[in-house]
Amino acid sequence: MLILLPPSEGKTAPTSGAPVDLDTLVHAELAPARRKALEALAEASAHDDALEVLGVGASLMEEVARNTALTTAPAAPGARVYTGVLYAAADLASVLDGDDDVARGRLADVLTFSALWGLVRPTDRVPAYRLSMSVDLPGIGPLAKFWRPELTVLDERAAGDVVVDCRSSSYAAAWRVPAGAEHVQVKVLRELDGKRSVVSHHAKHTRGLLTGHLLRRAAEPPRTAAELLDAADEMVGSQLYDAALVPGKKHSTLELVVTD
Repeated sequence: MLILLPPSEGKTAPTSGAPVDLDTLVHAELAPARRKALEALAEASAHDDALEVLGVGASLMEEVARNTALTTAPAAPGARVYTGVLYAAADLASVLDGDDDVARGRLADVLTFSALWGLVRPTDRVPAYRLSMSVDLPGIGPLAKFWRPELTVLDERAAGDVVVDCRSSSYAAAWRVPAGAEHVQVKVLRELDGKRSVVSHHAKHTRGLLTGHLLRRAAEPPRTAAELLDAADEMVGSQLYDAALVPGKKHSTLELVVTD
């Protein structure tokens, strides 16, 4: 299996530790692109119009200012830096720190898509930053377009495996799952009075629960969409109301149903 996650907007800035080493991040061949993105972000963040360029409000001015010194800022594993709703539910940090060698080994099958790094594993050491994939970054352009040719490095890893896609649309645009992989998008629905509707409130949390379950379950990781559904079914009754696999022309959809 290969689990694809979006980054969290909320990040916990490390207070100590060595700075990021681009050559140690997953797919080190992306280092030149990462360096280019770092330099462009630092320059844009130092300008008077930084908030407007990055599409953030004045309350995030301190985080934007931090973008100017990311090469010297303390870094920590992504499992501790990304701390939004999805990551809280998955609790990747406890896997990283725990004594379950199987679950810890499966962290290599989890990739966070990033507008700055391209890809990050939960074990990769990075600083906290502020940058969204939807940004048109001066000197680089639209970031999804910038990363798309670079992230074809994932094609070989995905071939013949099931790709569990929990990304949002802007991050999905940065890499299209190749035809040789079994692509499953994870969708969260709400069940109320017998009717189902798409929800955003529970979506990140539920995708996080699925991620944590796939890492910690005793059985072998799923290699097909059908095996992924079997794994999701194990959550029904305790964390989910229902799970279903809906085939499609380009990809399948794993529907996870929650109730209030």
